[in-house]
Amino acid sequence: MSRLTDLIAEAKAKDPQMGADLEREFRALSSRLPFGLNFERHRPEAVELPQRPVRKGDKVRVLPERGSTLKGDPRLWLVTRIHKQDADRVAELALLDANEPETLTAAVDDLVVVVEFRDTIYPGLIATGKVERGGDKLYHTVINGENYHVLKALTFTHRGKVDAIYIDPPYRLGLE
Repeated sequence: MSRLTDLIAEAKAKDPQMGADLEREFRALSSRLPFGLNFERHRPEAVELPQRPVRKGDKVRVLPERGSTLKGDPRLWLVTRIHKQDADRVAELALLDANEPETLTAAVDDLVVVVEFRDTIYPGLIATGKVERGGDKLYHTVINGENYHVLKALTFTHRGKVDAIYIDPPYRLGLE
């Protein structure tokens, strides 16, 4: 879900009419097709990285209570401190993009790291298996992830070592 759609949802909760008006205008603007090729047209997006350890300085979302069917808190928080409390690791959080400062304390296990489009992320690829052909034969790698973030990671790990990349579905054609 994009940050803009998160904000529209918050506006709807506070003022349903204003939220509906904002959503209508956003849809009208986002449905306009640019003339010619434009590969950068997109709605802002945020991607959750559930297997990434939570660290001080990370953007996170607070997950819903385990076993709950409710949606989690869509707001983004900044981890300002992590410490031990009894047997648990606890994070001190500050709400991002808030008009009024808001803080929260949450168990680290109840948080998921979030990166927004164009945030710098460092390689965090996890091997889930491999195919071996033997000797010096060519090999292929399949990476399952968000296109932009995987390509950014590959610039660190495989610079000058990749001959071709096939992205499916094609990047930014509105098929996601």
